Formats: sequence, structure tokens, C-alpha cells
Amino acid sequence: MDLEDLLRPVLDHRGDVVVAVDFDGTLSPIVDDPATARPLDGAPLLLAELAPLVGEVAVLSGRPVSFLEQFFTDDGVSLFGLYGLESRRGGRRSDHPSSGVWRESVAAVAERCRRSGVDGMEVEPKGLSITLHYRQHPDLEPAVRALAAEQAEQSGLLVRDAKMSVELHPPIAADKGTVLRSLAASHTGAVLVVGDDLGDLPAFDALDELATEGRPVVRVAVGGAEAPPVLTDRADVVLAGPEDVRDLLTTLVAG
Repeated sequence: MDLEDLLRPVLDHRGDVVVAVDFDGTLSPIVDDPATARPLDGAPLLLAELAPLVGEVAVLSGRPVSFLEQFFTDDGVSLFGLYGLESRRGGRRSDHPSSGVWRESVAAVAERCRRSGVDGMEVEPKGLSITLHYRQHPDLEPAVRALAAEQAEQSGLLVRDAKMSVELHPPIAADKGTVLRSLAASHTGAVLVVGDDLGDLPAFDALDELATEGRPVVRVAVGGAEAPPVLTDRADVVLAGPEDVRDLLTTLVAG
């Protein structure tokens, strides 16, 4: 099936469709320094143009909402940061109701990782989660994973795998799957998800559940050397990179 046929349930009934897109590796190219990541030129504008044409447009990311808001200023685009622990929807900012008690613990773990962590590892604190990066030093992976496991055991945080990194999250039932099910419950049309990493698997799981209920779904993965096969193997279509995602958004806007 070609891309146009795959998108037909979306294009034919755009008014109540949900379009959910990841950030890193999807709207933004992967970069060595996560602080320098930027969406491709035109991508935020395309999402803003798409928002009034469909039921809802959302960016689902492991980034904090405060980071995403630098680029997605239109309140018509919903933002879900830290895999759903933070959100901006309809212009209203909110945190997961169970998240408040974990900010201190997360900050303490981030400080311990900085102070006595692995030389060459980058610690990225995100308020309600932490990412330990080893992209610039792939040989550090075993040491970084051991540190993450140790800190998780001491703090009660949970370990999640990501591209060339390990994440520590509060033990809260929030991921891209829970966010997507919530979005789908607010609309009746097709649901399209674009992602590139292990954190997008729960969203694909949610799409599988929706499909069994008779809901049209479209699973889009972004490929590349770091794309996990467990995600790309489940996709309806695999795009080459963020440029193709931008083209996809252009197609959706044009209808």
C-alpha cells in the first residue's frame, strides 16, 4: 500500500482525526547535544496549520513542555512532555496529578549522577525525569546502565531505554500510550502516530487496541541507523527521516 492509500482514512475525514507526532528524530534531526535540537524549518507552522483542520494535533515527547513551547507557540497544538507527565492542551498547562511528590527525588538523583556519575556521560535533568546520555561515548553504555539501575533501586524511579541513552522516570502510569488513548477518547476519527524510538511503542500498542475496536489507525515510523527494529517492524510505513515527516505534514495540510 502506498502512502496516499494509507492516509486515505485521514484525508477523507480530517475533521475528527488525531495526529500525534514525536519530536526528537521525527520533527527534529538527532543531534549529539540534546540542548541544540531544533525542529526542521516549517514543521511547527505546518502543525499549527493542520490543527484547525483536524480533531487534534499533538506533539508527544520525552522533552519537558517548557522545551517544546520554544517552538510550538500556537495553542492549537497540544503538547505532552515527559511522556505525559506534563501537558499543554488548549493553552492550559498541567502536570500529572501524581507527579508533584517526585520532583525532589528526581532533582536529588540528577545531582548524584552529576557528582558521582560516569565520566563522559551527559546528565539531562527534565524536572520530572532524567536522561543519561552516552551518545558521544557509546562505550560507556554498560556503565551508564549500571548507574541507572543503581539509582532506580535507591530512589524508586523506573528505568526506560531510549536512543543512546537511559531514562529515569517516576513510577506513574503515564506514557505515550496512555496519552494517545486519552486523545482518542475525545475524538471519533482515525488516529495517526509518527515516532522513531522505543518510547513510541506504547503509542503503537494503543493503536493496536483502537484497531481491534474498528478505529482506523496509521502507524508511521522514522527509520535510520538508530531506529529500533521492534518499532519499524510494526509500522505501516517507514519514512527515511524528519524531512519525510515534514512532507507528510504538508500532504495532510493540503488534504
